[in-house]
Amino acid sequence: MKNINNPQRKDWSQILERPTKTVEDIEKTVNQIFGDVQKNGDAAVKKYTQLFDGVSLDNVIVSIEEINEAIAEVSSELKDAINLAKENITKFHTAQKTDKVFVETTKGVSCWQEKRPIQKVGLYIPGGTAPLFSTVLMLAIPAQIAGCKEIVLCSPPNKEGKIHPAILYTANLCGVTKIIKVGGIQAIASFTFGTETVPKVYKIFGPGNQFVTVAKQLSTKYGIAIDMPAGPSELLVVADNKANASYVASDLLSQAEHGADSQVILVSTSKKLIDEVTLEIKKQLLELPRIQIAQKAIENSKSIFVENDEIALELINEYGPEHFIVCTNNNDFYVDNIENAGSVFIGNYTPESAGDYASGTNHTLPTNGFSKSYSGVNLDSFTKSITFQEINKEGIQIIGKSIELMAAAEGLEAHKNAVSIRLKDLL
Repeated sequence: MKNINNPQRKDWSQILERPTKTVEDIEKTVNQIFGDVQKNGDAAVKKYTQLFDGVSLDNVIVSIEEINEAIAEVSSELKDAINLAKENITKFHTAQKTDKVFVETTKGVSCWQEKRPIQKVGLYIPGGTAPLFSTVLMLAIPAQIAGCKEIVLCSPPNKEGKIHPAILYTANLCGVTKIIKVGGIQAIASFTFGTETVPKVYKIFGPGNQFVTVAKQLSTKYGIAIDMPAGPSELLVVADNKANASYVASDLLSQAEHGADSQVILVSTSKKLIDEVTLEIKKQLLELPRIQIAQKAIENSKSIFVENDEIALELINEYGPEHFIVCTNNNDFYVDNIENAGSVFIGNYTPESAGDYASGTNHTLPTNGFSKSYSGVNLDSFTKSITFQEINKEGIQIIGKSIELMAAAEGLEAHKNAVSIRLKDLL
């Protein structure tokens, strides 16, 4: 990690840059694949699956037999762990349900709001170097609670043309209605346009690499909603002498092992802690199976010393981390005043891994500074709010004149007349 000592504010934006390619670098590839899938459907998807995943598949729909095989392959211990996580995630997301909002704004004018599920959702589950079956829990559970009718899952196949058994087991457990062996840009394009095999959806969910992130953003140009721009993972830890250096190092490495383009940052008011964490990272790194990936991510990462908590908080809000761990003598200050973060983890015994798997909160979160304007996935992500209103005779007589005056002032006579014609009948 690069150590930075008390940086000036004018340098913050440069110091806090993410190690990601610009959209322009990869948009050409994404556009090309989108155009091909839009025109050629399954044939294009098959071509890119062979190109990127190294396997040629005639049938990409996961069969009942494959699901049953996967169920048999997953160990009982892992099934128990997944079921525990499912229980906690279900509890937390069920608690997010809200009642109908009803108010009589004026006598005779009733307005209310109700939630309705998004009928067709597409869940993208990365496979690659880490089969993220935990993301199935994070997306399929709230989709099921919300009442989505079609929950379609795409995940890339391995060289044998299979999806990891834990992904299949979890998808089946959580009510996914169709599982498809398609990954990357071609999966997002398939969700966007629909193919002979992959249904077009109304909203796309799920994390991915930078190509998947750009593909999701491009899908919005074709009228498809997305959960958020969720790219390479990132973590910022603020810690001082209250923190356990070995714990902090383990949290930083837990995110660094996601991918070479991940970024982790340590912000501290203690130079001693920074030194201790640096030593711990070097020691723990040697024990990781994914040492090469984590090492590259650590090279993109930084330890930043600042003089006090106020400066630290200002810098953190400027960065807007996806994951934010607070372990200081003044935790309440950070918790009460953080403005930009996807998810916050507090204290020595709250590792970020808990949120990734089993505490109950959702781990699909905004990256690359998008926590300044986006929320992480939650139950409302799978619903729309519809407003209703009903006005009786007394109500239209009370607000009618105001509507007429406002419509006339905007030069919209037909709007005015829609009220006037009713008021005349009530005289």
